Amino acid sequence: MARKLAAGNWKMNGVKASLGEATALAEMFPAPKVDILLCPPATLVAPMAQALFGTQVHVGGQDCHMKTSGAHTGDISAEMLLDAGADHVILGHSERRADHGETDQMVAEKTVAATQAGLSPVVCVGETLAQREAGETLAVIRQQLSGSLPDVVDLKKLVIAYEPVWAIGTGKIPTLEQIAEVHDDMRATLVARYGDGAKDIPLLYGGSVKPSNAAEIFATSNVDGALVGGASLKAADFSGIVKALEAA
Repeated sequence: MARKLAAGNWKMNGVKASLGEATALAEMFPAPKVDILLCPPATLVAPMAQALFGTQVHVGGQDCHMKTSGAHTGDISAEMLLDAGADHVILGHSERRADHGETDQMVAEKTVAATQAGLSPVVCVGETLAQREAGETLAVIRQQLSGSLPDVVDLKKLVIAYEPVWAIGTGKIPTLEQIAEVHDDMRATLVARYGDGAKDIPLLYGGSVKPSNAAEIFATSNVDGALVGGASLKAADFSGIVKALEAA
């Protein structure tokens, strides 16, 4: 059975004063029934890891380079994230794919780098509104899974997040039936490729998840948690989502 994971992506938000939200969250969940992860901007990974040391809240990065070191100004390697105290890293987020031209192949190479360093990669997939309206959703997701994941990967570390691009930060959300359709298809696709071990890969849903809709999303087939954006910035908001996952 897949582990349940509530992951927060702070995106380009947060300064040191924001760390109080992370410690407040940790205090709310001294012994959580699910895994909790916060992924702050790179400048906060080490300070957050230090602030949360000894708590049950994990820290992750928002991206890593596929190389371990070298002449890559402004980039961060998986080893650097690990050294800073991270144990997860988000890869292939739609904003990285759109803003930085990241391809499936690049995401696959980063996934290899992350797992070799000992990080758990949270690999993101999702369709645009045009692709959804053209009826191409499942084909797009299958193609992204095929291209963004290496043939050999540590299934015990791998996490997949389905984030329909058109639902991120828009307040729009797919129907529960649409979410279930994608998550069921992702599970079948992963099992067909990797075998029964893929039944334990956490499949997260992301895209306008809030405390008010989390419970019904988590009751949906093959949804093992969430990758949350804006609602993860405040402990008061994110805690409602964590509680909903604990109760699922």
